[in-house]
Amino acid sequence: MAPVGPRSGDAIFASVERVNAELFTLTYGAIVRQLLTDLEEVEEVNKQLDQMGHNIGVRLIDEFLAKSNVSRCVDFKETAEVIAKVGFKMFLGVSASVTNWDAEGTCCSIVLEDNPLVDFVELPDTCQGLYYCNILSGVIRGALEMVSMKTEVTWARDMLRGDDAFELQVKLVKKVPEEYPYKDDE
Repeated sequence: MAPVGPRSGDAIFASVERVNAELFTLTYGAIVRQLLTDLEEVEEVNKQLDQMGHNIGVRLIDEFLAKSNVSRCVDFKETAEVIAKVGFKMFLGVSASVTNWDAEGTCCSIVLEDNPLVDFVELPDTCQGLYYCNILSGVIRGALEMVSMKTEVTWARDMLRGDDAFELQVKLVKKVPEEYPYKDDE
């Protein structure tokens, strides 16, 4: 039997069970609103959203690898492309593009063509420091951590803050060498 090749984000998105997009968007909005009420400081809400995303990303990478049949990426550039073309399509149903690479190939921007998390959202003046979709930066950071890449993920542009696009900047801090839990003494 021939080996199974990698599946595109569109093919995976078409085959997975989905929830209603409006329900998803409104539920996420309710979570953000509750965090604003509980934590009161916008910067604390940003940190909490990032941490929640990190926890999701740590677990989501397993599902991604199992369903996408993507082989090990050879470098950070290929990894960023897989996140943009397969990952965002698979889990959010949106496409993204990778741009603005630095000379070393360790920093890039992922620009989302659409962002379903922000449907029905307008930030009040009291929340202007809020990165409403900060959970996405945490998801990317957590998922990459599980494949031995320590990264920093920040929002470069956010349409809720008046920018013209949703753009995440992803910077590879270091590749963590894989550690095995035991040594084979034989």
